[in-house]
Amino acid sequence: MYPSGAGLAPGQPGADDYWMEKALEQAEQAAQVGEVPVGAVLVAADGTCLAASHNAPIGLHDPTAHAEIRALRAAGERLENYRLPGVTLYVTLEPCSMCAGAMIHARLARVVFGASDPRTGAAGGALELFGHPAHNHRIDVTGGVLGDVAGERLRRFFRARRDK
Repeated sequence: MYPSGAGLAPGQPGADDYWMEKALEQAEQAAQVGEVPVGAVLVAADGTCLAASHNAPIGLHDPTAHAEIRALRAAGERLENYRLPGVTLYVTLEPCSMCAGAMIHARLARVVFGASDPRTGAAGGALELFGHPAHNHRIDVTGGVLGDVAGERLRRFFRARRDK
């Protein structure tokens, strides 16, 4: 959960694909242990990877152990701050309302997601929480980055579970 090194800084050409690939690697780790394959990576403005995680609610017996929440917690501990201004979160699936709320409270600068989630997504899929007028912080949201890849991994995971 505490990766080292740096990559492309958010905003640089190719950065969104680069970091989404890292999030997809996390999603694959989740699938390997029987969790829904969702991965997340938090990146500072200078391109430093602050945290990376994957879904773990089944293994941790914790309904809040979504990839995004786990990454936010790890980055907060690493930076010794619950606010993460200037930070971009890359996640393979459109965030749910719980995760969106946590991102707003963390004061993230940007969220980049892969696959849309029309059933529970809170970035325009089922709801739109990031732009809700009641919130005093706005997060720039970009969806669909490597969305076909992320969506296919999710479909493959659920197909395999149904076939068992």
